[in-house]
Amino acid sequence: MKPSIFAKLSAMMLLEYFVWGAWYVTMATYMQEFLKSSGTDIGDAYSALALATMISPFFIGMVADRFFAAQKILGLFHILGGILLYVATQINSNSGFYWIILAYSLLYMPTIALSNSIAFGQMTDPGKQFPWIRVFGTVGWILAGILIAVFGIEKTPYTFQMAAGASILLGLLGFFLPNTPPRGASADGSAASALGADAFVLFKDNAYLIFFIAAVLVCVPLSFYYSGANLFLNDVGLSNAAGKMTLGQVSEGLFILAIPFLFNRIGVKNMLLLGMLAWILRYVCFAYGDIDSNVWMLYLGIIFHGICYDFFFVTGYMYTEKKAGEKIKSAAQGLFTFATYGLGMVIGTKFSGFVIDHYTTDGVKDWTSIWWVPAFVAIGVLVYFLLFFKEKRNIEQAS
Repeated sequence: MKPSIFAKLSAMMLLEYFVWGAWYVTMATYMQEFLKSSGTDIGDAYSALALATMISPFFIGMVADRFFAAQKILGLFHILGGILLYVATQINSNSGFYWIILAYSLLYMPTIALSNSIAFGQMTDPGKQFPWIRVFGTVGWILAGILIAVFGIEKTPYTFQMAAGASILLGLLGFFLPNTPPRGASADGSAASALGADAFVLFKDNAYLIFFIAAVLVCVPLSFYYSGANLFLNDVGLSNAAGKMTLGQVSEGLFILAIPFLFNRIGVKNMLLLGMLAWILRYVCFAYGDIDSNVWMLYLGIIFHGICYDFFFVTGYMYTEKKAGEKIKSAAQGLFTFATYGLGMVIGTKFSGFVIDHYTTDGVKDWTSIWWVPAFVAIGVLVYFLLFFKEKRNIEQAS
């Protein structure tokens, strides 16, 4: 790969995830500060991104990559998305804010698949080259959190406006990215193909079905972290919470390096169990952490993100690929994403909003009780998984 191509693709990935990290982490805090939002309002706003995750595969599979060059669609969507992020800061009602975030999410979520397509289209050895490009996405997310902390804008509309500027910049860059031509009208663009229906055969395998259900359920604890962690850390008085939450992405980057070694050494079941155990420990830390003698528990809860995410979701993608095999692996990954970051997160974000409201009295949140709810969910999933998941040491493809 030419250095100039590497530089463009790296910049694309950095900005792609910088945009997401700039507004998503602090949205609950912004909504409470400026819109006086309830937990349900916050849950609804976070569910917009999950809903877009469920819809975007249909657009990508049925329209975008059949008829339009990926880099042009990416550029257009980010420019329009940047405008909507700015408009979001001019809205003063929860209902109006929700519709703007939903519209933005419908533009943003397809760009993740598009950015991957653009990158893969330039690679001769994706297995070795893609991680070096994708790591800039993690750098971008971390950079967003650091800038929010440095400029002290965590509780201001400037987080959205910073994301808007970066989105427009990426949109302009999109028109200068390497050409990734459309597949053409002859390619399979059916709704079933976009959903990943070819991978339904995996459900005949009992071990994978048990795992798949667990993956959807684990999205409930995941939703609590995304929608509640920044709000919680600000409520308990942790300064520059968004900046300190980037320790979770640092942890994610470090632990992901251990996955290829551990996946074969301790097996997929133990990897997934460690991931679920980390969710429980994280929320126990949050339930009893404070900014005094137990501040270490807050930091530990943040750092657990690497184990929580990598050991379950990254391992889950690897397990899915091994079970699916070469023929249906793309469909299987699409189905897994649809079910977790789509369906699972819609359920989780709605539920987390309800729980936060339930444990809020006169504007004061009982965070200890709130955090025990996802902890108990994670305990339930762990017990279910421990009892019913039976997978051989050498994973066999589903037949």
